[in-house]
Amino acid sequence: MTDIQPMTFLVLHGPNLNLLGTREPEVYGNITLDHINATLHDAAAPHAISLQIHQSNHEGQLIDWIQDARGWAAGLIINPGGYTHTSVALRDAISGVGLPTVECHLSNIHAREPFRHTSLIAPVCIGQICGFGWRSYLLALEALRAHLQDH
Repeated sequence: MTDIQPMTFLVLHGPNLNLLGTREPEVYGNITLDHINATLHDAAAPHAISLQIHQSNHEGQLIDWIQDARGWAAGLIINPGGYTHTSVALRDAISGVGLPTVECHLSNIHAREPFRHTSLIAPVCIGQICGFGWRSYLLALEALRAHLQDH
């Protein structure tokens, strides 16, 4: 039997994700952000992973959390929301801290409007998961856990 080493991941939800459950349910579903967060905690617990989860509509706040995580997090899961396509600053923060990062989206950004097809964040991440609704977060958690276990 192998010992499970405890790890902490930072999970960041970007702008407008606080409106999940009521915002464009035909695109984002009816699940609330609180439900996603509770499901993530439940999925992380058996692997001795603790989560620090935050949501902000403010780019600078997201950057502050990313920079702070350099001192304590094993990895980062981020749904940058609309900042995916516009924020060089978020990209630079992720690149600068060097944490293994998984970009996560509820919708398939590549099947939506053309302006959503380009992610400025993806090139500095170990991977991108999109299109599986709230389950994208569970897939991101598993991907990050497996990546860290393998490295």
